[in-house]
Amino acid sequence: MMGTITEKTLILLVDDDDAHRMMLRANLEDSGYAIAELSDGDEVLPYLVGNDNSPDLIVLDMKMARQDGLTTLSVLLQAGWDIPVIVLTAFSSVESAVAAMKKGAFDYITKPVDIEELKILVDRALSFRLLAKENESLKNRLDEQFSFGSIIGKSIAMQKMFTTLSMVAPTDATVLITGESGTGKELVANALHQNSLRKDKPFIKLNCAALNENLLESELFGHEQGAFTGAATRREGRFELADGGTLFLDEIGDMSLQTQAKILRVLQEKEFERLGGTETVAVDVRLLAATHKDLSKMIGENTFRQDLYFRLSVVPVKLPALRERNTDIPDLASHFLKKFSEKNRKDIKGFHPEVLNLLMQYSWPGNIRELENTIERAVILCMGEQISAHDLPTHLLSEEVQEIKHSKQTEGFTLRDMEREVIRSTLEKTGNNKSRTAKLLGVARQTLLNKIKEYGL
Repeated sequence: MMGTITEKTLILLVDDDDAHRMMLRANLEDSGYAIAELSDGDEVLPYLVGNDNSPDLIVLDMKMARQDGLTTLSVLLQAGWDIPVIVLTAFSSVESAVAAMKKGAFDYITKPVDIEELKILVDRALSFRLLAKENESLKNRLDEQFSFGSIIGKSIAMQKMFTTLSMVAPTDATVLITGESGTGKELVANALHQNSLRKDKPFIKLNCAALNENLLESELFGHEQGAFTGAATRREGRFELADGGTLFLDEIGDMSLQTQAKILRVLQEKEFERLGGTETVAVDVRLLAATHKDLSKMIGENTFRQDLYFRLSVVPVKLPALRERNTDIPDLASHFLKKFSEKNRKDIKGFHPEVLNLLMQYSWPGNIRELENTIERAVILCMGEQISAHDLPTHLLSEEVQEIKHSKQTEGFTLRDMEREVIRSTLEKTGNNKSRTAKLLGVARQTLLNKIKEYGL
């Protein structure tokens, strides 16, 4: 166990008995530890705040003149310090040592101190701290492994993509992001920029599908005064605005062949002219592009340039559809639930298990965007502490649930059946809060309790 200790291991001794503190110091220094000393508990927090080199362990006397050990532990706990503490206490004050353990002390030792026992405790505490750090490091690595920027996913498909993104982000490589609408292509572009060496430089976006050809060229390359009707002043385009940073061109498959040729020239020569101008403008821009279209098919149809395709897809990244990564749906749904609960000031705890099953069974043609909109709608409609099936759009529901939801139209659905279903669904919406359910249904609480018993709810 002693092998876990390094020459940098620092122990802080806090004891108002100078002779006792000197004795502890001498013995611990003999074991290879670096030692810092304080003479009272009220000096501990100022010492920690004022020193860059925090101790790995604190040995703290329980009884001191100005501030005792218990108070010092409380102060450290409140201030958020998590350094392991071994307390020294008189044999007659073991109760106070137990109290210290409840306040976060690692362990205690009674006076007079058995040095060998103390060394064993010190080694154990330092080993525990080392293990805690390793666990925290592992947790951070796992968190990083299951996300990239604000993109969430534990599925195998997403793990493969995160590996690619983490490798390509720090480079200047052009990345072509493909995937169905709503899969999060813009999120990937954002994450690539934020994890690049250009993250402190501009990140400029342009949706190529939103503009006609003339406007698109003006937006991309800028124009000189008088270049066309309405061009009253010279204007910089997106390539100039992104100089030194990243330009993200979304829906690049909607670009005309003429504009494609101009984009290709910028990628090859890193320069262009503004519309209506003759001055050559040099730029240093990393280009990211995205499309939901099949560019390979478009190349065969002569609607997309093959040479531009090769320039853009130095690193191709394909975003899987949500139906191909349905194991990520619970995490994504929880993320959106938290987001929209806060936005709408609602205290919704989670999802009914039936809801998660329905979410995972649905094919999600609109992908993550559709899931996000669905959860926002459910949060707005939810009256209880859990999202229930009745808060979901009808097209997500199974036939059985739809039958219950539209029970008024179901043949043979009696008033008794209807009453039972109304009570059940209201209980579900209120998180089984019977007082609130009774209030919503307009009946006395005891009446509701009788009905619950009658219907076996």
